[in-house]
Amino acid sequence: MKLLRVNISTGSISEEPIPEQYAGLGGRGLTSVMINDLVPADCDPLGEDNLLIFAPGFLSGTPLANTGRLSIGAKSPLTSGIKESNVGGTMADALSRHGIRAVIVEGKAPEGALYHLVIDPDGKASLADAAGSRIVRNYALAEQLLKNYGEKNAIACIGPAGEMMLASASIQTTAPDGKPSRAAGRGGLGAVMGSKGLKALIVSRQGKESKPIADPDTFKDVARQFAASIKRDGWSGRALPEFGTASILAGIDASGALPTRNARQGSFEGADRINGDTLAETIKRRGGKTTHKGCSRCVINCSNVYVDEAGKPVTSGLEYETLWAMGAMIGIDDLDAVARLDFLCDDIGLDTMNTGVALAVAMDSGFMPFGDAKAAIEMAEEVAKGTEMGRLIGNGPDAVGKHFGNARVPAVKGQSIAGYDPRAMPGMGVTYATSPMGADHTAGFVGGASGTTEMLINTSKSSQIHTAALDSMGLCMFAQSGGLDNLFKAITAVTGNLFGNQEWQKLGLRCLTAEIDFNCRAGLTPEDDQLPTMFHEEPLAPFHKAVPYPQDELHGTYAEIRQTLEERE
Repeated sequence: MKLLRVNISTGSISEEPIPEQYAGLGGRGLTSVMINDLVPADCDPLGEDNLLIFAPGFLSGTPLANTGRLSIGAKSPLTSGIKESNVGGTMADALSRHGIRAVIVEGKAPEGALYHLVIDPDGKASLADAAGSRIVRNYALAEQLLKNYGEKNAIACIGPAGEMMLASASIQTTAPDGKPSRAAGRGGLGAVMGSKGLKALIVSRQGKESKPIADPDTFKDVARQFAASIKRDGWSGRALPEFGTASILAGIDASGALPTRNARQGSFEGADRINGDTLAETIKRRGGKTTHKGCSRCVINCSNVYVDEAGKPVTSGLEYETLWAMGAMIGIDDLDAVARLDFLCDDIGLDTMNTGVALAVAMDSGFMPFGDAKAAIEMAEEVAKGTEMGRLIGNGPDAVGKHFGNARVPAVKGQSIAGYDPRAMPGMGVTYATSPMGADHTAGFVGGASGTTEMLINTSKSSQIHTAALDSMGLCMFAQSGGLDNLFKAITAVTGNLFGNQEWQKLGLRCLTAEIDFNCRAGLTPEDDQLPTMFHEEPLAPFHKAVPYPQDELHGTYAEIRQTLEERE
């Protein structure tokens, strides 16, 4: 396995062996440790000193099911701290087939220059002029690139939002069907890619290298058991293929945890018109697909293809977070409108969550009414046009709140919350506040945990450490039903070294420590580890709950790590 280093400033490309200090790391573990080691923490996120790193998980490229996740890391222009954005599709598997553990993009293109980075079937990497792709949207771009380079390629690309370096810009990757429907949405890393002058990464899926496995026979047996367990499980084997992540919307709404109309309510009267049952019924009636493969090596197939009344595809992978952000959060109960907004975000290259919450703050400020689907769709188009208001929306909820003088901005470290209100799910509030990534449910999902603040903090910390390790392996979080014991056996079979829970915890903690170290040096303080005042001062309807802990009670969550880092200095 090797590192591919690409200097956009000079046009040079080199292959390097993996340094000893990064042995055993992949995915988020590799991106976070490398960013902490190599990027000046006080650098301009859109400057030449920032790095953009694409890293498949440590198990990506093996036959183990659902190990097709890719980590993309950089200093975030949204949070001003470290960021790993996690995405499925085909890119992780494609890079692994060439023996590439990470692609490191450094420097910055000369003014006016725009490039594609191409890795051909033989693994040779080159930069190609992308002037003809300037401001081209992602769906047209992917179609054009697959036509030019061949269908057997994986693509990671940015749309107009990334080229304009907007803080909510995503990096889109292609699913097995070739559509750029998978989003590395969080943290604005599309803006970092745009700042580098890189329009697309195009990687042949025909690489011949395979990840070395120390004990292939044991690995084969464990991989079979792992996949079988995933398929037997009621959630990953039945609910997700049938309804996707939308299946949780009804339950979240019933519990009063569905942030609605800029989190002024915890339930949405239109929830039954956008929930999983309605979504699946609509897709089936129109001839779409409720079960669709979004990622390489997936045995769950939780994606879908939403079609219009004429049966024409509108978008793929209409998931819970988008149904919430472009539905309840802005008061829209029309599935067709939500699907259109999802497509526009993928096409323009925007995080649906940060963009939906930005629209919600604008609506909450009186700029347009809640529930106005036409206005929301027009505003997404304004982002693509680069108008003043479009850029404001594209820079996220903090920017919108500051523009309108509205302090009701449900974001932490500049990044919007996800579709779980911390007043009804206080454990999620701990993760939102204390994760080095900003408000991010995938950084440490807590769910319905309850108890004292100390118990909630400990539950969140455990989840954050576990998730960091999971992301380092490139494993889909829904595939945990395959069993951690099986996962540990698979890692042992790959490396030839015994791997168990102790090593798992150590890996996750190493990743989190690197992220906290970077953020401390970037100027983030414990005071940044808190929820917005609105969650403490406004009891949430319908159950009239506020967050049960004061703002400053979470400041010491990672005090022991900070102290260790200070002593190390």
